Amino acid sequence: MRPPQIQPFFDSVSCTASYVVYDERGGYAAVIDPVLDYDPKSGRTGTTRADQLLVFLQQQQLRLCWILETHAHADHLSAAHYLRQQAGGKIAIGAHIGQVQQTFKTLFHLEPEFATDGSQFDQLFDDGACFPIGQLEAQVMFLPGHTPADIAYRIGDAVFVGDTLFMPDVGTARCDFPGGNARQLYQSIRKLLSLPAGTRLFMCHDYPPAGRTVNLETTVAAQRAENIHVHDGIDEDAFVAMRNQRDAGLEMPVLLLSSVQVNIRAGAFPPAEDNQVAYLKIPLNQL
Repeated sequence: MRPPQIQPFFDSVSCTASYVVYDERGGYAAVIDPVLDYDPKSGRTGTTRADQLLVFLQQQQLRLCWILETHAHADHLSAAHYLRQQAGGKIAIGAHIGQVQQTFKTLFHLEPEFATDGSQFDQLFDDGACFPIGQLEAQVMFLPGHTPADIAYRIGDAVFVGDTLFMPDVGTARCDFPGGNARQLYQSIRKLLSLPAGTRLFMCHDYPPAGRTVNLETTVAAQRAENIHVHDGIDEDAFVAMRNQRDAGLEMPVLLLSSVQVNIRAGAFPPAEDNQVAYLKIPLNQL
């Protein structure tokens, strides 16, 4: 199988990694987890990060066929809608996104017309679904736990794991968002770590400890040996107890309330009101 070509892009503000994955120069590409700039103090958005992806696509003469989300992120706004406007491609996410949409439609008291069937996205992927990226073949892995709808994308010897795992010295994702479940996360991680030892794992985030530079790539073998939360020998009950205790002390992400409202719409803004301005809602005393 042809190995994927992978170009990472790191947003230091949200500590988010986006990727361009492609078969060859002049061929076909997918973008994974693109970031839209957002200033929560002013409410202004920007496209600096997304435009870097577009420049790379142009430099490599790539046709964008997919914009792939691993889940509805809580720490950054998605640039999927903007990228589709600029370069085409289909926006895809896991088939369970409707569950997340229903939860947040209720929390934000969204407009009655807001659909909770995932129809804002061009493609909903079930577990095990396969699809082409030019000469590459991608396969979907359903990995609930962080949210009920998380998925990963396995492309050749590389897996883009979303928020399920972090680098071994950082650990694992939180499970205290609506619909999260630490026991499901453990089972999803073991599914990932049952892949061949040399499988490359690409992170969606890195929060490096002091003294380490940002690193976005590790392996199944390294995670099994060294992950501080879930290395081999840590059983499910011990992991769940650790994860629940740790989550109880974490603050909510700064952009949770802003980002989710956009990301469950495939990166589109809420409908503009009669003054032609789009607004985000902040529910008081609910989380």
